[in-house]
Amino acid sequence: MTQPSASDEQPPIAAAIIVDHGRVLLVRRRVAEGSLSWQFPAGKVEDAEDPADAAAREAREETGLVVAARQVLGERVHPATGRTMIYVACNVVSGEATVADKEELTDLAWSDRTQLSGYIPHPLYDPVQNYLDAMLGP
Repeated sequence: MTQPSASDEQPPIAAAIIVDHGRVLLVRRRVAEGSLSWQFPAGKVEDAEDPADAAAREAREETGLVVAARQVLGERVHPATGRTMIYVACNVVSGEATVADKEELTDLAWSDRTQLSGYIPHPLYDPVQNYLDAMLGP
């Protein structure tokens, strides 16, 4: 018998990929996960919750932004954390991004294409990178 992996034991994480006016929203976690300090707004998918709804909920809880899920970009086991990640493209509906969850976050930033590697120095998951390439422009 094989042992369950960490991703089997823990609920998946839904990440909101929010692009607005040619920039993507990033949040800085109070507690880094390995080398990951700057991330997309994200959190655990609750029991019986749709991952797209979870991404929108987490974005609102963490940043105060009301967003609408546009499409699921993909799912993978994150190589650094071992957690199942579900990436959801979201559009801003209303609000202004702030650090709404001060227990979890220390900062947030809207990043254009040229700044992104300064926040996230490792390669992004291909479907997320492809989406950002299309949305952030040249």
